[in-house]
Amino acid sequence: MSNPLIDGPALPAFSAITAEHVEPAIDTLLQRYQAGIDALLANSAPPSFDSVLRACEKLDDDLSRAWAPVSHLHGVKDSEALREAYSAAQEKIVAFQTALGQNRDLYAAVKAVREGKDFPALPRAARTLVEHELRDFELAGVALEEPARSRFREISAELARLSTAFEEAVLDATDAWSEHLTEGDALAGIPESGMAVLRGGAAERDLDGWLVTLKQPSVQAVLNFANDRALRARVYRAYQTRASELSDEGRFDNSARIEQIMALRHEAARLLGFSSSAEESLATKMATTPQQVLDFLHDFVAKARPMALRDLDELRGFARTELGIDDLQPWDVGYASEKLRERKYALSEEELKPYFPLESVLEGLFAVIERVLGIRARLRDGVDVWHPDARYYDLLDASGAVIAGAYVDLYARTGKRGGAWMDVCTTRVRHATDLQLPVTFLTCNFAPPSAGMPSLLTHDDVLTLFHEFGHGLHHMLTAMELAGVSGINGVEWDAVELPSQFMENFAWKREGLDLIARHWQTGERLPQALFDRMQAARNFQSGMFLVRQLEFGLFDFRLHHEFDPALGARAMQILGEVRHMVSVLPPPDWQRLPHAFTHVFSGGYGAGYYSYLWAEVLSADAFERFEEEGVFNADTGAAWRREVLEIGSSRPALESFVAFRGREPKPDALLRSYGIAA
Repeated sequence: MSNPLIDGPALPAFSAITAEHVEPAIDTLLQRYQAGIDALLANSAPPSFDSVLRACEKLDDDLSRAWAPVSHLHGVKDSEALREAYSAAQEKIVAFQTALGQNRDLYAAVKAVREGKDFPALPRAARTLVEHELRDFELAGVALEEPARSRFREISAELARLSTAFEEAVLDATDAWSEHLTEGDALAGIPESGMAVLRGGAAERDLDGWLVTLKQPSVQAVLNFANDRALRARVYRAYQTRASELSDEGRFDNSARIEQIMALRHEAARLLGFSSSAEESLATKMATTPQQVLDFLHDFVAKARPMALRDLDELRGFARTELGIDDLQPWDVGYASEKLRERKYALSEEELKPYFPLESVLEGLFAVIERVLGIRARLRDGVDVWHPDARYYDLLDASGAVIAGAYVDLYARTGKRGGAWMDVCTTRVRHATDLQLPVTFLTCNFAPPSAGMPSLLTHDDVLTLFHEFGHGLHHMLTAMELAGVSGINGVEWDAVELPSQFMENFAWKREGLDLIARHWQTGERLPQALFDRMQAARNFQSGMFLVRQLEFGLFDFRLHHEFDPALGARAMQILGEVRHMVSVLPPPDWQRLPHAFTHVFSGGYGAGYYSYLWAEVLSADAFERFEEEGVFNADTGAAWRREVLEIGSSRPALESFVAFRGREPKPDALLRSYGIAA
């Protein structure tokens, strides 16, 4: 029987892929990969860019094309059988890639290309790829001697296993908790859109009434709108103690995994000669030293915390006098904030949601990218997908030629990882005469449609969709034809959020909203009065938002920068210290942020969560050029596409920014966007 993961079609045959296909496919492809490396190294001719780098790219791409759909299914359609197959295959891939990264003969071949007489004449993208490969060999421990080499390989394998287990524990803990309600009075205050989410949760399990779960649309409905304070407290506690010793009798507790992950990351960094895993992480970032990152974050704390304290004082006063809440608690914040926003600005998310039906938002998003970038999106029917909710779009250039594709899967459901993300299906790369087009996975967890009502998004949901599509455009619109520098591959981690955060700006502008917002019943555009109230409320509690982001960033970076094997991770201690310095309304001691912090412990953002704010400085400054020259100025859009999106990692992100903006970045635009004086 043929294996759909081996030499399969250009797009994955999702309906044909089973857990049983995974290991045999990966075994076969790893054998082919090794045979290809052996043949490359046996070649007696002097190493050249084509014989070494291009050959390696083809081997790596063959493996990636098989692994990408497996990894995606693990995130969106989880099952016990797939978990087992995924873990077993991942272990083999990590072991292979670690050994490959320590292959001194291959390292020598790449080095020979770098030192060869033809190197200076290579295109810049090719030269950058060579430099990146040499750096990655060094970060993989190619220079280590035994027993350090073997120990580094062991650490790499164990970290991959632990990261997967961490993520799976969060998913299981999220799916494990629910509260079934049959009396609607308990849900008083929750609007119809939220009640529809809760009814849908009950119907999914063949229950009457309503089911509160820990999926994000359900949590938001309760914490932002439920009048029942005790219910809000129960949902908050369940959500904030997921995957810890305080929930599910410790069945999904990530405490030990946090300790192990941190210890192993530190040990690996020390083996490579770095003082900490934070310092190691900066080898592939724009920031150059841990102190630079800490100074950046502390500077923002100094600017944001006074505003956050004012936000909190206002909220506490309102909660006390208008809501009868004398002791404002974290589970009250969303609820009281929604009421205060209504009072101050005559604006609520529920008033906005009817103007953001998902299909209109998608249509508007595509209209924005067509006007700004000259790119058209077209739904393609008949593409094999993993769930009926998923769909596939071709991206077409001005001539009508297909240049990329995107799978889009936007609704929350059981067995699907929470949050929102973009991931790579295929990378734009040229093999001989064949040009492989880039394809992405764009995944969100919005409230699904219900009987008689489409999926209605909050404005925050709209921003999330634009954000993830920004990541997708970064990958899909690349002009590079070498995989290692194509799309998002190789881009500094603290710059990778630049195109995503940049896209969010269009969902705030009148010009963008005119394309996005359509009342789901009347087709009416967003009224000017409502738009004006949105703008007035844009900086509502922005201080409190910023300090939360700073709390996450500082916790993550200090955790990695200050790790001491003799003391352990000290996750809760460091978090407490950060909160003492940053937070204005610290959560209870029993809150367990680290235990479900998938960005840091399983999502690639370890010692890098600060990059959201770092890149936001870049994105606000970059978008200011559009504000100066016209939000839909085609020439400005062409420059953004040419100097940032198309360029991949063929040159440093700072150089790309300067090429677009004409100067180095300044924080002024970001500070103004948050209502902070520069």
